[in-house]
Amino acid sequence: MVEDKIILGIDPGTTIMGYGLVHVKKNELTMLNFGIVRLNKLPTHPDKLKRIFDRVSEIILEYHPDELAIEAPFFGKNVQSMLKLGRAQGVAIAAGLSHNIPFEEYSPKRVKQAITGSGSASKEQVAAMLQKLLKFEEMPKYLDATDGLAVAVCHHFSKGIGEHNKSKGGGWDSFIRQNPDRKKE
Repeated sequence: MVEDKIILGIDPGTTIMGYGLVHVKKNELTMLNFGIVRLNKLPTHPDKLKRIFDRVSEIILEYHPDELAIEAPFFGKNVQSMLKLGRAQGVAIAAGLSHNIPFEEYSPKRVKQAITGSGSASKEQVAAMLQKLLKFEEMPKYLDATDGLAVAVCHHFSKGIGEHNKSKGGGWDSFIRQNPDRKKE
């Protein structure tokens, strides 16, 4: 079976959300797009969550991704920040699920490891490796964009088995078996 799919990767945030899209065809990766969603000028947290949902839905309608990969929130000391980040992640996942797109999540360390070989790599090192791998010329102003792209590439390299499906021994085949009513629109 020839693999031909589009993966949407998301680096959730409440100030800036990064996203990236890759097309996988016969195991060859091509970058479709990457960018950011600015949230810092929106007045309230609910406004930010609505913007995340709306923008992820717009990206889905434009590119028709087959799978969604998202970075899992890292554990921090500020509980309020963690709650807000978790909500942002949840809203992005909900946008994908509302379009019947299965999702998987990856820890920040795992994403860095998949791209650079080091789980402690800097954002700049991840971006530089992606630039070589996907052959894009200009580095974005905000590296949240390359972080979103990194999640999509990590998902491809991980064959769709991240934190969500790892415990089930799953991956996408398992997801489809467990959810036969989920059909792509």
